[in-house]
Amino acid sequence: MDILPLKNWLTPRSAPVIISGPCSAESRQQVLATAEGLHRTGLVSVFRSGIWKPRTRPNGFEGHGEVALDWLTEVKEKFGFPIAVEVATPRHLEACLKRGVDIVWVGARTGVNPFSIQELAEAIKGVDIPVMIKNPLNPDLALWMGVIERFYLSGIKKLIAIHRGFNTYEKTRYRNEPLWEIPIKLKSTFPQLPVFCDPSHIAGRRDLLQEVTQKALLLEADGFMIETHPNPGKALTDAAQQITPEKLRELVAALKIPRPIEENPCKEIEILRNRIDDLDSKLITLLAQRMTMVNDIAQIKKECKMTILQLKRWNTIMETRSLEAQEKGLSKEFIKTLLELLHKESIDIQSKVIT
Repeated sequence: MDILPLKNWLTPRSAPVIISGPCSAESRQQVLATAEGLHRTGLVSVFRSGIWKPRTRPNGFEGHGEVALDWLTEVKEKFGFPIAVEVATPRHLEACLKRGVDIVWVGARTGVNPFSIQELAEAIKGVDIPVMIKNPLNPDLALWMGVIERFYLSGIKKLIAIHRGFNTYEKTRYRNEPLWEIPIKLKSTFPQLPVFCDPSHIAGRRDLLQEVTQKALLLEADGFMIETHPNPGKALTDAAQQITPEKLRELVAALKIPRPIEENPCKEIEILRNRIDDLDSKLITLLAQRMTMVNDIAQIKKECKMTILQLKRWNTIMETRSLEAQEKGLSKEFIKTLLELLHKESIDIQSKVIT
């Protein structure tokens, strides 16, 4: 893919590149206050805000629509920020183009529907405007790639992918599971494509933003989209994950900037270590879920007056798990030790419940 390098069309005000602004444009005063605070930081290259907000359920705040475009235009005129807006329909796109929006982005909910994406891609043909593409809700690399390819085939060469995390059945401390291996594979498949990280939507909580941003930086994120608000606690959407412009300044100042890969021949180790950290976190979550089920089993055994040790079941576990582990390249001794530790912990948990 012949994607235009980021430096050819976007002037960064900082390293890393920061796109920031409120989740939703709630009022003219709120939008201008956010822009003024971000302008003072000197860090932000693009001002972003949602004006059409797709909500999971009706009757929530769904944005002010085209009225809010006037507020963003004022931000552009007063502070010199390029402005970015999420679009989900050709009508949204047309309104943005008429009002001088500099960049549009496609959200995670829109990205799951190839019909909607194709309509947008056809509507944008012949228009020279950058498009940012958030990963779809589903953890499906091919689906994300398909969105990117549809816009590319419509003539858009100024593209950015935004990694905002994925919906999964397993609930962890993140709002959206990062699944770092997916943006890494995307970057490997499309080396010219800038890949930004949206730590706000991955974390879902202010206290996790620093951690997620730092990890993404170590995994060579090309920039960040971070939501800011002058009074985050009062935000009408996504209040828990937004921060003030001043907190954004502090977050960026605390980042440990890694050396560029050409200056750091061991960077691949850091990438693999971060992936191991991610897998370890998932293992801990799964172990906690397993022990919760053990506790539930203990309650049933107590009610049914059953013994804690079920030898036949234990022998079956040892036999089947050992075979499965060996098929996946794990040593028999390692899995035996691991299973015995799990069994001991399970016995201890059940003993506390039954006795």
